Amino acid sequence: MKNKKIITGIVLLLIAGCVQAQEFKVAKNSGRLELYVGKVTVEGYDGNEIIFSSKDGGKDRDERAEGLRSVNSLGLSDNTGLGINVTDKGNVVEVRQLKKTNAPNIRVQVPKGVIVSFTHESQYGGEAVFKNLTNEIEVSAQYNSIELDNVTGPLTVKTIYGHVEATFSSTIKDPISIVSVYGYVDVTLPQATKADLKLSTSYGEIFVAPEFDIKIEATGGMVHYSDKVVGKINGGGINIDLACNYGKVYLRKK
Repeated sequence: MKNKKIITGIVLLLIAGCVQAQEFKVAKNSGRLELYVGKVTVEGYDGNEIIFSSKDGGKDRDERAEGLRSVNSLGLSDNTGLGINVTDKGNVVEVRQLKKTNAPNIRVQVPKGVIVSFTHESQYGGEAVFKNLTNEIEVSAQYNSIELDNVTGPLTVKTIYGHVEATFSSTIKDPISIVSVYGYVDVTLPQATKADLKLSTSYGEIFVAPEFDIKIEATGGMVHYSDKVVGKINGGGINIDLACNYGKVYLRKK
């Protein structure tokens, strides 16, 4: 009986592994990737294909739908087996989810030459993560929180109800524009970054690491500002614009 349970467990693990390993690939190393999905993790890599896979592990698999394909009112079908439709339009690859709610959690590996665009308006979303990207990034979201880890820019990010956290690599390309209306903006830069800064908030506060000397007196562990700061760090250079309406802006040193 015990051996039977062990064997059953191994089989289930193998099945789960097969589900997780499912991939859909598009041969593309230039152009634009346009993502119209609720949750996604986008990772840069050295390759010539855009690779899609699921982070859900098949947890929402519908056994009654075996042998059928998902369709929606836009006339799109799940042509990947991952709960999304991927359409190659030449210079643009469009990705759309099939379900309005309970969006699939998709992982996308992207070659360095592809511009990444993320757009999502519905409240049925989640976090959008962008990692290890030297690509240009464009984000326009309503409810999504945005995480950017080891990115270079250029990037334009705006979210209304979510927050934005960003950590930049040692090489940064401008322009950099990050806006959250109701959330916070928390950005980490290498200490040696040469930049022209615009930091603003309508009803929040601005905090800057004391290592970034913007010629305003420090009052503690971080320098505390309000309203708007325009200045240079390390003599100026790339353009960095960080803004909130109702949240706080944090600028940290790496």
